[in-house]
Amino acid sequence: MTVAIDRTTPDERVPSPPARLSLTPTRPVPGALDGAWWPRSRDLLRELPTLTDVLDARWGRITRVSVNPAHWPVIPRKVPATGHTVNVGWFTDEQDPHKLILLSYTTGRWDLLVIPPETSAAAAARLMAAAATVGSLLTASSLMASETATRAARADLSREEEWETDGGLPRWRPEAEPDRTPELHRTPELQGR
Repeated sequence: MTVAIDRTTPDERVPSPPARLSLTPTRPVPGALDGAWWPRSRDLLRELPTLTDVLDARWGRITRVSVNPAHWPVIPRKVPATGHTVNVGWFTDEQDPHKLILLSYTTGRWDLLVIPPETSAAAAARLMAAAATVGSLLTASSLMASETATRAARADLSREEEWETDGGLPRWRPEAEPDRTPELHRTPELQGR
């Protein structure tokens, strides 16, 4: 097993860009999610401090985070944040793989949809808006499944539009055309000549 050790201290690291985050405006009606987070990578050590900096000011100091390890290759036990340390835990069966749970001693718990870093900007915008809908009962996995179905339907529609635009014929591609050069076959009666 290969282990990579990062010997830089938090002060030596390059500052991360601001967190890409969408939160429900208020919590009058409980919902399944309190918003969405779109990290830039799958590195919790790099991504969590940026997220907690934003949320500490809004929700109180975030002291604990829980993830499902399905989408996080490395899960550190502790992550240094501004002025404190965030403890990180994980659950494989009990926690939705697309959800991040944040806990604060002073104000409670929040659940965020985690949008994969490789997601397109348009898809991320749709997911962020859906996750921040007040009172929505959609889970993180159901939102991701819905987006996957939407993406597949858009791809099918694009193929159908291409078909219609081309008059119902597939586009001609020379590499798709079979080789039509005649082959010389020697029949048994010609073999003796």
